[in-house]
Amino acid sequence: MIDMMNDEVVKAIIQAIPIEITVIDANDEVIGWNKNEGRLFKRPLTSLGMNFRDCHPQASLDKVEKIVAEMKAGTRKTARFWIDMNVKEGENPHKILIEFFALHSPEGKYLGCLECTRDVEDIMHLEGQKRLLD
Repeated sequence: MIDMMNDEVVKAIIQAIPIEITVIDANDEVIGWNKNEGRLFKRPLTSLGMNFRDCHPQASLDKVEKIVAEMKAGTRKTARFWIDMNVKEGENPHKILIEFFALHSPEGKYLGCLECTRDVEDIMHLEGQKRLLD
C-alpha cells in the first residue's frame, strides 16, 4: 500500500521508473519532474512554477490546452500519442510515446496532469522471450 511509503522511498521510485514525467497542478503550473539529466524533453529549472503554456511548443499548444481543459471538465482521463524524434545525432529517429493522465483526488477533484514520455524504439523490436536472468 502506497500509504506505508515514506517520502524518500516515493522520490526514489519516481527517479527509478523508466519514464520521464512532468506534473502540472490544478492551476496549470509546472510543479515537478523526474530525470533531469538526459531527458528527451529538457526541463530547465526556470520552468518550475511556470504555466505550462509558457514552456510548451507553440506548434502543439492548442491541442495540449484542449486535452487539459477536457481533463479539468472530467470528460477525458488520458491522452496518448507518439512522434518520431531524433534522439542521437547520426541515428535514425526513435518512436517516442507521450501520454497525459488526469490526476484526481479520491473525491474526484481535479488535481492536475501527469505527462509521461518514453523512448519505445527498443520495445517495438522485441521478439521471442528473454527470461529472468537470461
